[in-house]
Amino acid sequence: MKAIALFSGGLDSTLAMKLIIDQGIEVLAVNISTGFGSTKDRLGHMQSMCAQVGAQLKIINIESEFLQDVLFDPKHGYGKNFNPCIDCHTKMFAVAKRVMEAEGASFLISGEVLGQRPMSQNKDAMQTVLNESNCDGLLLRPLSAKALAPTIAEINGWVNRDKLEEIVGRSRERQLELAKEIGLENFESPGGGCLLTDENFAKKMFDFIKYDKFEVKDIPVMKYGRHLRLKDGSKLVVGRNQEENARLQDINNDKYYHVKAIGLPGPHSLLSKNATDSDKELAAKIILTYCKSDKNISYMLSLDDEEIQATPFASRDEIKSYAIMQ
Repeated sequence: MKAIALFSGGLDSTLAMKLIIDQGIEVLAVNISTGFGSTKDRLGHMQSMCAQVGAQLKIINIESEFLQDVLFDPKHGYGKNFNPCIDCHTKMFAVAKRVMEAEGASFLISGEVLGQRPMSQNKDAMQTVLNESNCDGLLLRPLSAKALAPTIAEINGWVNRDKLEEIVGRSRERQLELAKEIGLENFESPGGGCLLTDENFAKKMFDFIKYDKFEVKDIPVMKYGRHLRLKDGSKLVVGRNQEENARLQDINNDKYYHVKAIGLPGPHSLLSKNATDSDKELAAKIILTYCKSDKNISYMLSLDDEEIQATPFASRDEIKSYAIMQ
């Protein structure tokens, strides 16, 4: 007997797998990447969680499919920010079902908890996702199973329902008890792992689609740096620390120049290639203002193979009007 788990790397999905593995069922943990997960590299963490409970890990990238089918025209709308949670879950369950069929598995599991999230984990939304992904009866939610209708796995006796949980609501007390009981180490604290639920990230997304068509190659650009919209409509992204500078430097996107002050410590930046000369000069002044620069001195900056000269603003206060997100 084999099950496919929708695996986020979080505590809930890890515990859900453990409850099924303890009943002698093989579990394949499937992490489905939309591109909008955490900015941190979580591969090592996910591998650790799977190793501790005895599951195998498989990562599936659906960035193109997610952008095309879900992100910009969600049937059930957005949550508080830019998060199409119900449509996203529907897509993920449909993908997981494809994996289930390809792997010869018998059912699906997830770490969802009834009532934990107001938009996507109320009873109606959870049923809607099952109906629209054609997973009704196939998906078992071990942490809330006793509060939900029995699934095929329970009805057929593959899984003992009595050994599952009846967790409802936002409290994590029972999950923490389970983690302690099984000796789970270094699990993540509860929190939103999807950038689309973040208010500031949503502002960047709404701003982007106002000026440009969003593509898969634009996802990495959105994850790092200060984002600014300049006078003539071009986009400027300025790294905030060494890690972000390195991330921005690695981005290969033909929509942007890579901009750096010459011979002066400071941030790595990206600037729209459709920038006017006026916006190029403005971008240069902004970047220099975030460098260790003197407002009375003119400096050179490189825009790929081009060079531009500018002086910094006297104060960062002069930049605030262009900021999409600080």
